[in-house]
Amino acid sequence: MTARIERVVTEGVVDVDGVEHKVENNTWIVGDDEEVIVIDPARDAEAILEKVGEREVLAVVCTHGLPDHVGAAIEVAARDEAVIALHPKDRPLWRLTWSETWPDIEMEDEGLFGVADVQLEVLSTPGVSQGGVSLYCEALDVVFSGKTLQADGPGKVGGEYPALADQLTAIGGRLFTLPHRTRVLPAHGEESTIGDLEPQFDAWLSGSLTRGTVEEKEGPLTDGTRAAGIRINLNDE
Repeated sequence: MTARIERVVTEGVVDVDGVEHKVENNTWIVGDDEEVIVIDPARDAEAILEKVGEREVLAVVCTHGLPDHVGAAIEVAARDEAVIALHPKDRPLWRLTWSETWPDIEMEDEGLFGVADVQLEVLSTPGVSQGGVSLYCEALDVVFSGKTLQADGPGKVGGEYPALADQLTAIGGRLFTLPHRTRVLPAHGEESTIGDLEPQFDAWLSGSLTRGTVEEKEGPLTDGTRAAGIRINLNDE
């Protein structure tokens, strides 16, 4: 059977100085009527497993270790005794959520995951986190970009770029070399395509992302890491 892609949008409420903010995360499911891989299982394991239904979960793949994206990883994997995969450089982030467990698989650049009739290739795309990855599926013309690249540009943590130079290098060298028709499916927000985003790259390189920073307006957050008070030390081992 031909593989297909499904999205589960999960929500969480975080409290910032007494004000509640709604945060939305994308969890992606790739597979057919028999088996699936779950990518970035955020927050609500029940909602994710409801979408999976009776299909077997082969693996839970985390594009990064930030807490609001791995919060359902253990429960989703446990139902079918699936393996959990994470890049080893994001193990310190994983420990912010899961203090007594480790992922089963340490992902490496150009590693492969198979599900149904397709393969997902691991692309190392650090920047937002030291061990950030994207997953490219040539057969489906799609890249699961995690927090590396979103429809509005490079992803942030708490409204900031932890390592923008590394992130832009990864975007230019790994993602913008993909075919322009490739769909970009991020960890937050709506999808885009490589062809839509690539023309903005020169402006990003010239400083448009950090020039004239505007104070954020109050309201719903699309990235819960600021509200959760998360800080990343990219020198963590």
